[in-house]
Amino acid sequence: MAELTITTFLSLDGVMQAPGGPREDESGNFSHGGWIVPHVDEDMGKVINELFAKADAFLLGRTTYDIFSAYWPKVTDPKDLIAAKLNSLPKYVASRTRSDFTWQNTTLVRDVLKEVADIKKRFASEVQVHGSSGLAQTLIENNLIDEYRLMIFPVVIGSGKRLFGSGAVPRTLRLTRSSVTSTGAIINFYRSAGPLKTGSF
Repeated sequence: MAELTITTFLSLDGVMQAPGGPREDESGNFSHGGWIVPHVDEDMGKVINELFAKADAFLLGRTTYDIFSAYWPKVTDPKDLIAAKLNSLPKYVASRTRSDFTWQNTTLVRDVLKEVADIKKRFASEVQVHGSSGLAQTLIENNLIDEYRLMIFPVVIGSGKRLFGSGAVPRTLRLTRSSVTSTGAIINFYRSAGPLKTGSF
C-alpha cells in the first residue's frame, strides 16, 4: 500500500499561498504571489525531482489541479521528469464544485475521508499531495498524512493561506531528514511521532 505524502512551500510564518506566480491564487486579495521564485536553485530542483520520481499517483485540490493542468500538459520534453509524471500518472482531484476534468487520467474524489484509504491501496510507493491548501487542511485534521515534506523559505508574508490551521490535531512530529539550499531554504521531512506531549520546567 502506498504512503500519502505532502510536499509544500512555506514562508517562515507558515503561508503556502501562491508560491509560484502573481496570479496563481489571488483569493482573499493575496498580492504576494511568486514569493519562492527568487529562492529557487539547483539544490531545490534536485530534491523536487527526487520526490517526483517516487510518485505513483497524485491527490490534488481543485485549485492546484487547475494551476497544474493549465501548464504541465504543454511541457512535452520527455526528459522533464515532473512533466512526465504529472502528465502520465493517475490524478485524483478533491472538489465540491467541479466534476469534469480534461487532463488525462484524472478522477474526481467526492469524499476524501472515505476514498483516500482505497486510493492508497491501489499503489505501492507514494500518492503525493502538492500544495492544495484546502485539501491539506482536511488531511491534517484527520491525521491522514504519512510524511510531510516542507520547504521553508526565508521570507515573512504576514497573510495568506497557511498549512496548519486552527483545526490541526495536536501531534508530535519526528524530523527524518533536513537540508539547506544555497539560497537559505530549509527542506525538512517529518513523520508522525504520536500525540502531542507536554511537560513542565
